[in-house]
Amino acid sequence: MDSVTLTIDGVTITTTKGTTILQAALDNDIYIPHLCHHPDLDPVGICRVCVVDINGKMVISCKTPAREGMVVKTESPEVNKTRKITTELLIANHPMNCLSCSKDTDCQLQRVANYVGINEDRRQLYRRTTKTLPVDTSNPFFDRDLDKCVLCGICIRTCEEIQGVSAIDYAGRGLSTTVATLGNKPLVESSCESCGECLVRCPVGALSPKNYQRPAREVKSVCTYCGVGCGLYLGVRGDKIVGVRGEKENPTNRGMLCVKGRFGYDFINHPDRLTSPLIKKDGKFVEATWDEALDLVASKLSTYKGEQFASISSAKCTNEDNYVFQKFTRVVMGTNSIDHCARL
Repeated sequence: MDSVTLTIDGVTITTTKGTTILQAALDNDIYIPHLCHHPDLDPVGICRVCVVDINGKMVISCKTPAREGMVVKTESPEVNKTRKITTELLIANHPMNCLSCSKDTDCQLQRVANYVGINEDRRQLYRRTTKTLPVDTSNPFFDRDLDKCVLCGICIRTCEEIQGVSAIDYAGRGLSTTVATLGNKPLVESSCESCGECLVRCPVGALSPKNYQRPAREVKSVCTYCGVGCGLYLGVRGDKIVGVRGEKENPTNRGMLCVKGRFGYDFINHPDRLTSPLIKKDGKFVEATWDEALDLVASKLSTYKGEQFASISSAKCTNEDNYVFQKFTRVVMGTNSIDHCARL
């Protein structure tokens, strides 16, 4: 694969031909402020925060491919001035309730503002309009606060490029521009599939999960909702699971999750959930070990043969597990009476 060598802030970098300046910098731990960029999406150059200097000319780094011998400066008086004014305009009407926002310390706008050095006196010079857009709480899994939206378009592009749903798009013009569903209806009445892919990519707090709690640690696991086997990380706080995120490195799902895999974890914390096998003794169910339960099942099955026995398998098992189960039913138990819950 062809490669190019360029210099960013005096650091010589070799990257793949066709890679943008911004991605090349980020891949080599050189921070260039940005808001509308996401590695999973095609670059669009909306926010204009990622400007850099190339031979005295300002360009947006997320749309400019790296070229052989290119010399890039991420800092210059003109670049810094442009970047600062752009950021000031973005936060002029942005809510300042950072401490109560689910994106606090993980907000790209917060990071950009801190990096460029926003001055409170200068921020007060801008004419601030009062935006009172209602928070859309119709979705059962996350809320949408358009007052916090910076119109980066990441949610729109995610819904179109990754999910192929296009449930949202830009609506209105000028200061009235928003991200809206068809007919500006609540999310729950739109074609939104509640996959949460837009939620995990939103750089600010415009999209936030309901009842959010920051996890204390993460545990690597596999989703149990179907046989695909999507990799995920369970966010754990104390003895409870408080969140889920997809495993980016997993070849099965590449970090993507469906609505069940991302949000359907409440059952794990339910107080009535069974955590050990139960065996009926003297008319009452009592807890038993797995060896006891399996020995009991094996002894009971040995008394049945042929059409006395029927089985039903689970969609949560892998294809391999279901194959073994149908072989057990047909060869060991001697019957074709087998069905699958996904067909019922």
